[in-house]
Amino acid sequence: MLLLVDREAFDRLCSMPLEQLLDGMQGQALRDSRPEADPRFHRGFDADLEGDVLEWSDETEGAEPAVSLSEQPIDSESACGLALALARWCSIGEWRCWDARLYLYIEPLLDRNFSAEEFLRPEVWAEFSEALANTDRVSYSESVVLDWMSRRQELGETMEPSEDPRILPTMEAHRSASESLHTFLDRARREGLSLLIGREYLEPGRWNLDSESLHSALGATA
Repeated sequence: MLLLVDREAFDRLCSMPLEQLLDGMQGQALRDSRPEADPRFHRGFDADLEGDVLEWSDETEGAEPAVSLSEQPIDSESACGLALALARWCSIGEWRCWDARLYLYIEPLLDRNFSAEEFLRPEVWAEFSEALANTDRVSYSESVVLDWMSRRQELGETMEPSEDPRILPTMEAHRSASESLHTFLDRARREGLSLLIGREYLEPGRWNLDSESLHSALGATA
C-alpha cells in the first residue's frame, strides 16, 4: 500500500494538543482542512478515519489531553497507531496491489529480483520512482504487460483467450494498475508529496513515511 501524504498537514496534526485533535475529529471540524483528494485514486472516507481516531482514544490509556501526539507519555506502538490514522487522514490518495503482482511492476524496470519485504523499503521506491521518470506512462505499462506475457510463456502457460478466459481481464488489470502507479509516483515527484509505505495488517511502527519509520517521523515533529 502506497499513500501520498501532505507532510505539513501531518506534522500539524501530530503537533496539535490531543484534546483539540479529538474534539476536531468528533465534531467533524477538521474536515475542511483535510488535503484535497485526487479523484483518480481511492482514499479513506472522513467518517471512517474519524472513527479510527476516536476508537484509538477509547482504547488507549495514559494519554495526556493537553499535549501533542509527538509528546505523549505512551508506548511507541500505540503512538504509531494514531500517527498512521493521521497520515491516512492527510493523504490525497492511495495505490495498492498484491505482492505477487508487484514483482511484475518493479523488477523489470530495475533489472533485479526483490523479496516481498524489500517492497517496504523507502529506498526501493525512491530508486523505482527515479527510473520511472525516464519513461512515459504508456511505454511503461506496455513493458509490464510484455514482461507478464513472457513469464507466462516461460512457464508453459497459454496466451490464447479461447483457452483461458482470464487472459484478457488479467492483461487489462496489469495495464490499468501499472498506468495508475506511474501517474501516482509522477504526482509525488512533481509536488514533493511524502510517500507512506506499508501493507494491510502491518504493525503501525513498521510503516515508513518518506525515508524513515513512522515512529521516527513522529519523533521528528516534536
